Amino acid sequence: QVQLVESGGGLVQSGGSLRLSCAASGRTFSRYSMGWFRQAPGKEREFVAQITWTDGTTYYPDSVKGRYSISRDNAKNTVYLQMNSLKPEDTAVYYCAATIGSWWITRIEGWDYWGQGTQVTVSS
Repeated sequence: QVQLVESGGGLVQSGGSLRLSCAASGRTFSRYSMGWFRQAPGKEREFVAQITWTDGTTYYPDSVKGRYSISRDNAKNTVYLQMNSLKPEDTAVYYCAATIGSWWITRIEGWDYWGQGTQVTVSS
């Protein structure tokens, strides 16, 4: 069982930056791939970043590639999402997720555990 708690959301102006954190419980954090998803009002939850547990490979969709960066600190059981050059369309609730899979997983069904989410609002 893994419990995930996100933090770091807030209000930021367009072009600004935020860093989200996700603290995980459990002693096997290093054996989970970690990811971030987001969900805007009236839209489906979408994949934004993943870092594998095997070799730290990262994956991003084109919509955030070059602006977002995911990283992890296994000693602190924490995964981070650095978001730069934010746009109003990045506004959403951001969710942290964990999976035992080590491949690129963009489908929600492929993730085993979810946090409660943190709101990110980008003003124009």
